[in-house]
Order: sequence, then C-alpha cells, then structure tokens
Amino acid sequence: MTTPARPAAFVRRPSPRLSEGLVTHIERSDDVDPDLALTQWQGYVDALRAAGYTTVEVDPAPDCPDSVFVEDAMVVAGDLAVVTAPGAPSRQPETDGARAAAVAAGLTVVDLTDAPVEGTIALDGGDVLKVGDTAYVGVGGRTTEAGAQALAHHLATVGRTVVPVQIRKTLHLKSQVTALPDGTVVGYEPLVDDPAAWPSFLAVPEPEGAHVVVLGGQTVLMSDQAPQSAQLFRDRGWEVVAVPIGEFVKLEGCVTCLSVRLHDTD
Repeated sequence: MTTPARPAAFVRRPSPRLSEGLVTHIERSDDVDPDLALTQWQGYVDALRAAGYTTVEVDPAPDCPDSVFVEDAMVVAGDLAVVTAPGAPSRQPETDGARAAAVAAGLTVVDLTDAPVEGTIALDGGDVLKVGDTAYVGVGGRTTEAGAQALAHHLATVGRTVVPVQIRKTLHLKSQVTALPDGTVVGYEPLVDDPAAWPSFLAVPEPEGAHVVVLGGQTVLMSDQAPQSAQLFRDRGWEVVAVPIGEFVKLEGCVTCLSVRLHDTD
C-alpha cells in the first residue's frame, strides 16, 4: 500500500492569551510578550522550512493559552498518530484540532484513552522521547503510569517499545533530556533526575542546551540561549541551527514543544 502524502511537521500559532499559560517548576514571568512570541514562532517555523520541512498549521486555539505547545497534543510514530490526554484539564480542548490535523494528513489516528488500561489515563507528548524503536515516557508530572501503559498499547501496533522513566525535577521528560541524531541523550545535569539511567548521556553546560530537535542528517535545531552547548555539539561533528524562543522558555517551553515532527527520533 502506498503511504499517503503527509506533512513533515505540525505547528500551531500561539494564542493571544499565551501569557496566561501554565507554569509548574519555575516562577511566573510577568513580561511574556505575545507579539514577540509570534515573531519567534514564525522564525522557528521558517527554520523548519529552511531545513526542508513542509509545515502544516493545526487550527489555532485562541482560548487555550498553552496551545502553541502542540507536541503535547499528539504522539506520532510512523503512520500512527496517538491523540493524547493532557494532564492539565485546561489543556484538554487542544486535542480536537490535533486530531483533525492528523486525520487530514492521512495518518492512522487513535485516542490514547482507547486502550484496555485501568486507572487515570493522562499523558502529555512532551513526556515522550523517541530514540530509535524505543519511546521513553516520563511519569510523575503531567503523565500517569496508566497513560504510559496506554501509549505502550498503541505503539506496540507499530513495533515500538515504551520504557517508563520517573521524573520529578521538571515539567516533562523532554524538559530535562532530548537526544542527538546518534541517540546520545543530552541534558543539563542539575535538572536530570538520573543521568545514569541513560545508556549514553552527554552533560551540557546550559539548561537550554538540553533541548534539541533533530532536523535530519547531522543537523539539530536548538535555542540560541545555549551558545556553549551549541559549540559542544559542533565540536562533536553536528551542525547546529539556533533560533530565539525566549518567550516560550518563560512558560517552560522549548524547541521540541513547538512542533510534532513526522520521523521517529526527537
């Protein structure tokens, strides 16, 4: 069967109510600028496109302050899109637009909650770090044990294995670690619950250096607020694209949160 044409990344325009977004592990900033955030979001989208991505906008959700963090609303593995069950009640309406976009893209779409699992099913996509055929799932913040089990049920249908990881220091698993193209997990050690839990771990010198998006090949996208980490990656042979996303960082966001990429490594 021919795989249907599909976009390379989903993105979602920030809500004008962005400054009302939730914060959990940091102090609320009083100076979130929605206009600057929109400019930074456009720069992020432009960087994806410059790297060869086709981007598709999920319908805006202006009444949902956190909706720009589209990654939390769905998990994609191969041609399967799992619509999540966000752990914060105020974010649950964000999934309707994500589901519609995934259907329109020709993906096979399932709801996380449609799994034979007992307990409260809750999961944010920001808690899912995909490395090869393994999906590490952060449990302890917005994501529950039952949510991880439900995701394991769905991802097993496309040959993926879920490994739960207990977290307590950050909002999401990918707030503390992400992975380079070779599978090396990177993180700012003071914010990583257990660096030894990762088969290959590289400590970075700045908090924002922990967050990378694999653009393909040898290239990663990251915040421009981590120049030392960027140089560390370059010294190891990776190409780096750095973009300003400071308004989203004020709301515990990072480069991974702002898109859902349709490949299997984050």
